[in-house]
Parts: sequence; structure tokens; C-alpha cells
Amino acid sequence: MSERAGKNPVTVTIGGEEYKLRADATPEYTQQCAAYLDRLFAELLGQATVVERDRAAILAALSITDQLFQARAELELLRSDVARLTGKLAADIQMALAAGDLASGS
Repeated sequence: MSERAGKNPVTVTIGGEEYKLRADATPEYTQQCAAYLDRLFAELLGQATVVERDRAAILAALSITDQLFQARAELELLRSDVARLTGKLAADIQMALAAGDLASGS
């Protein structure tokens, strides 16, 4: 791996293995991400049905991908709700202005 300007060096531990990385994010953020993955990895390894490290890594990646997709779907719903409410508010303001409600103070 070649060193690039702007990359922050950081060492993380996942599944008892140490990894030296260079990341665009701060070392603290990268360590938080690694700690989350490490906890998930340990959970999966602790389950009786998962014994192989490779399998636990794949299941951890699938779990995190599922969380990402669910968060994206939720975000899209929120954006849609905000757009709908913004449109309704703008229409209500226009109606109030046209009726003179805001100008009269009532």
C-alpha cells in the first residue's frame, strides 16, 4: 500500500488481529468503527453456530450492510416526509398571505 497525502495512520485490532491502516477519517473515528466491527465479530464467534473466523467476518459484513441499507431506507423516508411537509407549509403560507391573514395579525 502506498502512502498518500492526507491519510491518517492508525492501528486497530479486530478479532485479536492488529491492522495498520491509513484512513481519510480521524484515527479516533477509525478506531470507533473498528471497535464496532470487533464487538460484532466477537458476538458472532461466540455463537455456537459460527466457529470459523472467515464465516464470522462474512456474517459481520452482511450485518453491517443490512444496517446500512436500513438506515438509507429510513433516511429516504425522512427526506420524503420533510419534502411533503415543506410543500404543505409553503402552500399554507401562500394561502394565508393571499387571504391577508398574516398581514392583519389574526
